[in-house]
Order: sequence, then C-alpha cells, then structure tokens
Amino acid sequence: MYTVERQQHILQFIRNNKVVKLVTLTKEFNVSMETIRRDIQQLVQEKKIEKFYGGVKYIEPVEGLMDNRLTQQLTEKIAIAKACASLVDHGDCIFIDSGSTTYQMTPFLLGKEKLTVVTNSLPVAFDLIGSTIEVMIIGGRVRHSEKSVTSNDFLFRFDHLNINKAFICASGVTLEKGISDFSLEEAMTRKQLINISQTVYVATDSTKFNKDVAIQVCPLDEVDMILTDNGLPKETLQQFTEAGIKLEVVDI
Repeated sequence: MYTVERQQHILQFIRNNKVVKLVTLTKEFNVSMETIRRDIQQLVQEKKIEKFYGGVKYIEPVEGLMDNRLTQQLTEKIAIAKACASLVDHGDCIFIDSGSTTYQMTPFLLGKEKLTVVTNSLPVAFDLIGSTIEVMIIGGRVRHSEKSVTSNDFLFRFDHLNINKAFICASGVTLEKGISDFSLEEAMTRKQLINISQTVYVATDSTKFNKDVAIQVCPLDEVDMILTDNGLPKETLQQFTEAGIKLEVVDI
C-alpha cells in the first residue's frame, strides 16, 4: 500500500473512532510504530487530526471562507468543473450552485449557445456578465448591460423554473447520509433545486467523501451522477460503485 493511500485509510479509521491509540493503529495497519508516527505527523501538519500522548483524535471539519476554498484542491476542482461543463448542451437551462468547485465551470461554458444559467452564486453571475449566456440569479434577474438585478415575482417561485441539469457541490458525501452541507440556507436552496431539476450532478473533490457534516441535503438516490477526482481511495470507489452510485472519476 502506498504511503498516501495508507494515510487516507488511517484518517478514515480515526474519523470513525474519533479517538485512537497509536498502538491500535500499528495493529490495525500492520506497520511499525515509526511508520505510524510519520503518517500521524503528516496528518497533524494537514490539521486533520490532533495528537496527544499515546494517541490521536479526529478534528471535525468546519466550513472555510469561500475565498480560501477557491484555492484548495484547485487543480482537482478545475478538472471536475471542466468535466461538468462537458455535460452541458447548447440550449440547456442549468443551475450552478454557490460552491467553489461549480464556480470553476464558468470559463468552460462560454462557447455554449442559447444557454441559460440559474445560480445563487454572485461570483458565477459576475463572471458571466458580458457573455452571451442568459443569467438568472435566485431572487432576481441579472441585467448584463447594467450589472444589476431586477426583481420579478415569478423568479422567487422555484417551481416556475425549468432546469435541465443542476450542478450541486457538497461539503460531505457518505453512503449512509448522502450529500450534506454546513449551511442550512444553502442546503434548503439545493433541496429546492434538486426537486425541480431533471438531472442532478454533484461536483465534489475526493476529500469530501466519507464526511458527514451538519445538514443533510439529499440521499444519494436523488443524485444522477457524482463527479470527482482520482484521489478517491480505491476502497471508497468500490463501495460506492457496489452500492449502485454512478461516479465519474476525472484524471488529474
């Protein structure tokens, strides 16, 4: 087993058990104490776990600021976003949510004709201003010429929107709980869009798998496909595939 893969398995084991002794890890992974200490030191530096005398404990993730998340796993996010954009056809009406992965879709959409983008993301809307893409922002309509939002009553009614494809981000993805997010408001918006969209894609990098954060968005049977990067551990990929979840793994 490669070092990176072993560290991912170690992190998963610690996440599941919350607090673990180092000697337990040596037995579980059949490696020396020296090897475990090196792996633990790497995970501590990445601020994924906290070390104490003789053991470690898992650090529950918290949602970072959007500006910070835009630079994390950037290569992976761009590759995933490009794969998402390839699923968009001319004439589609799509929803792009406010995540840092789906935000990266915008430059790959500029060649699409007669495309409508519905979004709750100001950065997505701002990036598309000046293009030929029709942009509707939840709560109003973006006017390209004035860079302003004009309100119409029907735009507040989700059931009046006809979304072909929704591209949703996730802060956590598990087989048991499905898609989850830190924010109740974001989760409620995503629930609404999932309910009215013909096809639902989840765009998320491999670090979000086997994490269950505060608010459930939807179970996985409401998702048509998950797009992620090839940093996903083989064991996790196999588990999701055997459960009937359709994944597209993008090479980095």
